[in-house]
Amino acid sequence: MKITVGVLFGGRSVENEISVVTAIQTMESMNREKYNVVPVYIAKTGKWYTGDALFDLSNYKDMNVLFSKAKEVFMKPVYGDFNLYLNKDGLFGCRKVAKLDVMLPTLHGTNCEDGTLQGVLAAIGIPFVGCDVLASANGMDKITMKMILQSSGVPVIDYYWFNDKNWYQGRDSVIDAMEKRLSYPVIVKPANSGSSVGIRPAHNREEFIEAVDNACSFTTRVIVEKLVEKLKEVNCSVLGNYEECEASVCEVPQRSGEILTYSDKYMNSGSKSKGMQSTKRELPAKISEDETMLIKDLAKKTFRVLACEGVARIDFMKDEEDNRVYVNEINTIPGSLSNYLWDYEGLPFPAMIDKLIDLAFARSREASFKVTDFGGNIFKSMKTGGKLSGGKFNK
Repeated sequence: MKITVGVLFGGRSVENEISVVTAIQTMESMNREKYNVVPVYIAKTGKWYTGDALFDLSNYKDMNVLFSKAKEVFMKPVYGDFNLYLNKDGLFGCRKVAKLDVMLPTLHGTNCEDGTLQGVLAAIGIPFVGCDVLASANGMDKITMKMILQSSGVPVIDYYWFNDKNWYQGRDSVIDAMEKRLSYPVIVKPANSGSSVGIRPAHNREEFIEAVDNACSFTTRVIVEKLVEKLKEVNCSVLGNYEECEASVCEVPQRSGEILTYSDKYMNSGSKSKGMQSTKRELPAKISEDETMLIKDLAKKTFRVLACEGVARIDFMKDEEDNRVYVNEINTIPGSLSNYLWDYEGLPFPAMIDKLIDLAFARSREASFKVTDFGGNIFKSMKTGGKLSGGKFNK
């Protein structure tokens, strides 16, 4: 029997459009003899839609037309109910559109890749591809991620962080503290954004203020890092789970300036239609065998330390002045699912999707063996009329 796969994409995120590209690439690569593919698009409004119109990238040029061709749907927050329902009640109540076996999230960014949607799926109990709530949240927040990696001996660049309230209520204090910790130039980032959204370099105090004001428009937490001036960026993907994982070939994305921008990543082909495949890259990376092995080892360690699963891409910074290598960030749902890196390794996209779905089912089976109920009922020990007072039972 075919497996019914819900491909979940879009979302209330500035990376909504990039998610659409990743989803369509994924759905086009899925083996239709093995899978019934059900697209589930989350609009920027937060409404969920399904329908055949969602398979065609050209339909997204006019969202009103797209929504008129699609069906608005929802899932019930009930454990074990894996059905998609029409949002409008039918004659006899909620009408089921599809029963899903597994969900394949291809979401990027805030409210999507950060554990928010993973929490919804976990509460329903449906098997889903990729990182769980904890790994997604820690991987998305650059501050938390760096703290965890540092404590585990994974090298990260020196940084300073603060929140928007610190900035608005005590800007001078934040500037003084940052300048004591780091010297210019620095790079300012929203702590929980992706695709280089909201990121700006700063070479002096005036540029720093402008960069922080910009970052605060996207997030409540801001991270500032020492900018590596003689920078070489190297990316490596990891596939597997906490028990067993493997690293892909390394690549060097080509940037147009000091940092890899949104345009560098997605607009080099003249359109967004190819997602991360639009990025100009050196593949494989022209680095030494020793550097390649170091980066692959650090990529797998990062994957395991953050308790990741599925496929992720770890982005590295190499300072060509002293040859030191640092983990920059992890993408727990990478653009295009990093399929181009695995294709180079001899694992075509359809086979990679098979592996991801197998991992999702395996994790779900393992979770089913964990204890969630002691089998007792503490309320049976209460005397009739028992009341709570100060957090204790009065009997």
